[in-house]
This record gives sequence, structure tokens and C-alpha cells, in this order.
Amino acid sequence: RQRTQAINALRGHLGEFGQIVPQGAANAARLIAIVEDPENGLPADANATLQVLVAALTHLETEIGKLDAEIARRAKENELARRLMTIPGIGPLIATAIAVLAPPPETFRKARDFAAWLGLTPRQHSTGGKQRLGATTKMGERSLRRLLIIGANSVIIKRHVHATARPGTWLGGMLTRKPPMLVRVALANKMARIVWA
Repeated sequence: RQRTQAINALRGHLGEFGQIVPQGAANAARLIAIVEDPENGLPADANATLQVLVAALTHLETEIGKLDAEIARRAKENELARRLMTIPGIGPLIATAIAVLAPPPETFRKARDFAAWLGLTPRQHSTGGKQRLGATTKMGERSLRRLLIIGANSVIIKRHVHATARPGTWLGGMLTRKPPMLVRVALANKMARIVWA
């Protein structure tokens, strides 16, 4: 979050001086290159302030790199996390978080109960034998739910790489028929059930 705030501040300030760079963390290096270029045409007063933002952003990048390396190391050492990382969309961060935060699978009778604990199942408004499902409950473990949805989003973004998202598959069909956010939550629900299994 802090890195995103620093990138947005730097991009916004440079935009005021006519230096336009696309959004996204991938373009942070372009922002830094503009500020560090001696021929950037920015006012000297603005350049000094922008250098402070660049220093903060560089420091955050370094610290995030250290934390990512530590998470990857811990995930490789944990047998459960290594198994979880075989599921598409689950990397070292999500696997480590599930291994640490989720209760043992025996706590839940079935996979749907685990998904409900995460808040990824639809709310039921059933009466008179008619089953009506609403939006997700969002009642469960917030951080794991958020991480699973982010992991599902990565599968959808990189769908040309994942065989599970190709046309003719469950996910491929969902992507053609349903809104993108609904598909992300449905895939996160499916991932949660796989995790429980």
C-alpha cells in the first residue's frame, strides 16, 4: 500500500509538469528514471522534493524484496505450503498465510464449510423448496478471502498461460458468460475448496 501511494504521488507530481507515465507498479522504474535524469526539464525546487519521493520508493522496494524473499524461504520449508503452491493462483504468500491462519481441515465437515468460513459462499434466501442464492456473505476470515481473490485474479489475468482457463473449460465458460468480479470470487471459492481437499 505504501509503495502504491509513493508511486501515485510521484506519478501525479510528474504529471503536473507534463511528464506522463502509465499507471502501475511496473512503470515505477520509468518514473524514477525521469526524476534522476539531469536533463528532465523539471524546476529545481520540484526536483529536490521528487528526489525525496524516489528515495522513499527505493527504500520501500528494497524492504518489500527482503520480505518477499523471507516469505518464499518459509514457504519452501513448510511442507503444507509447498503442497498448496501446486494449486494455480496460490503462490508463496497465500500458501504461507493459509498454513498459518487457517484451522486444521478436520475442523470443517466439508469443503463448502471451509469456503463459508472464508466468506466465499453465497447467502441463501431459500423458502418453500426454492433455493435462491444471493451475494457472498463476506462474514469469514477477511485477509485469507482477499488473498484468494487476488490469486484468482492472477489466474484470470494470465489465462493464456493456465490450461484451466482455456476456452471450453469451466473457467473459460464463466469468463464468457459472467461479470469479471463474479468469476474471480467463484474461482476463489473453488480454490478454497481445493485447499480444503
